Amino acid sequence: MDHFNPRNGLLHAEDVAIPDIAAAVATPFYCYSTATLSRHFTVFRDAFSGQDALIAYSLKANSNQAVIATLGALGAGADVVSEGEARRALAAGIPAERIVYSGIGKTAPQMAFALDAGVFQFNLESERELATLSEIAASRARRAPVALRINPDVDARTHHKIATGRKADKFGIPIARARDLYAEAAGLVGIDVVGVDVHIGSQLTDLAPFRDAFARVATLVEALRADGHDIRRLDLGGGLGIRYRDETAPTPDDYARLIADTVGALGCRLVLEPGRVVAGNAGILVTTVLDVKPAENRRFVIVDAAMNDLVRPAMYDAWHAIEPVRAAPADAPLEPADLVGPVCETGDTFAIDRPLPPLAPGDLLVIRTAGAYGAVMASTYNSRLLVPEVMVKGDRFAVIRPRTDYDGLIASDRLPDWLRPPEDTMLDRGAA
Repeated sequence: MDHFNPRNGLLHAEDVAIPDIAAAVATPFYCYSTATLSRHFTVFRDAFSGQDALIAYSLKANSNQAVIATLGALGAGADVVSEGEARRALAAGIPAERIVYSGIGKTAPQMAFALDAGVFQFNLESERELATLSEIAASRARRAPVALRINPDVDARTHHKIATGRKADKFGIPIARARDLYAEAAGLVGIDVVGVDVHIGSQLTDLAPFRDAFARVATLVEALRADGHDIRRLDLGGGLGIRYRDETAPTPDDYARLIADTVGALGCRLVLEPGRVVAGNAGILVTTVLDVKPAENRRFVIVDAAMNDLVRPAMYDAWHAIEPVRAAPADAPLEPADLVGPVCETGDTFAIDRPLPPLAPGDLLVIRTAGAYGAVMASTYNSRLLVPEVMVKGDRFAVIRPRTDYDGLIASDRLPDWLRPPEDTMLDRGAA
């Protein structure tokens, strides 16, 4: 369910007409619904009301501070995978004691920052991370709370680029080595072993891989406790899928029951890291038709949004619902069209052979389910500007990230001395 619905044939975000936002900020732009974000998080949180759980929203899905702050006000923690995400979470008001620091390839300065901030837990991915964090914590006469991320060798049955729990994937520690590494961790002066972490992938629409992975982790927890480790937390990651096209996604209630069945008897405090399931349906990308170009046996609808704005179709062959902001007449014929952007790549394609009504330059289109892995993955490829993000609440809207400008885009480059006019070089040296 979302709060992007037509009224009198015109799409609204909550109580705001999409064309009104387009007139104010120009297209393309992302638009997020506060009501949808809040509802999705609340439904997920309430599914675990009978279990001791920290719901740590996964910032990699959408890290705009307005999104983070909206969820933080509802009690969300934050799952972060970089120092930048940690700083965003803190700046948006998420207390450090609700922040979980995950991610592969953490550097010593990044871990030092998170330790000094007082994060709830580190999810570590390797012996190197373990040793480095121990040294940092010991130098501060502290012990860092740690869970080791276990790779259970479970196929998540999702797109291969977002599967993370197979033995061939780069993530985690092979489950066969877990007990040895936990024994090593227990002997490190700067480490407090508190739990086990697992995350097998994203956009899972089948609960069976979760059941398999969690059952393996439960067996491991029992073995680790038998070895003398005080395993009191269990981070089960995220990955619950949503409906983009015709998927039948499990509900948070289904997911919560599965977790209770597989690991509930362990008595651990749970950490859950939802991202897409909270933010995905809460956002849309609005774009304008630039041209309708006929070709042999094809119709190209060229829009002002591009793959640099929403990379999922190009990167994952992802399917997104696409529709006109102003509803077409009921008798309008639907004919196949390729919806493409202006980037100089054939891969700059949002849809192929998609049934769409007649369209003309100036028409507004909406690309749905773009709230997760949309703006957060955008780039300035082809020297295109980053598009604005807008948040709606009731009958109000606000720009929560403005469109960048060309001066700033170009000014971020620096010319070396040998490419600059002599007078500029001399002025710089004189100023120095």
